[in-house]
Amino acid sequence: MIVKTVDEFRLTDRKIDGPGWESIRMLLAKDQFGFSFHFSTMAPGQTLNLWYKNHLEACFCIKGSGTIRCLDSGVEKAIKPGTLYALDQHDRHQIEVHEEMVALCVFNPALSGNEVHDKDGSYELTTEQP
Repeated sequence: MIVKTVDEFRLTDRKIDGPGWESIRMLLAKDQFGFSFHFSTMAPGQTLNLWYKNHLEACFCIKGSGTIRCLDSGVEKAIKPGTLYALDQHDRHQIEVHEEMVALCVFNPALSGNEVHDKDGSYELTTEQP
């Protein structure tokens, strides 16, 4: 059984910082759940261009606001608490953060823990899957 608070995880190597975001990776590949679970915070005023070409991602906003834009179709949707967005087609997307946004995010396959976005906004696929 794993029982820890966000603050406890924040003090470990599972806290990863990037430009305009912080990801606390609470469940990873080595935890053997088949997905990774992240508590992600994005700073206001940030525009993040992302493309998880090797992973599927679903995020549930619990705080803040922003906009998600599909870079291929141009479709744009508001994000606010209670909004789920799921990138089921490895969508190239842009997140524009209006006020500090906190989201609970799931990745499949699971991340190993130390990934950061590469130049095209994706994570490399690791072979560390259980």
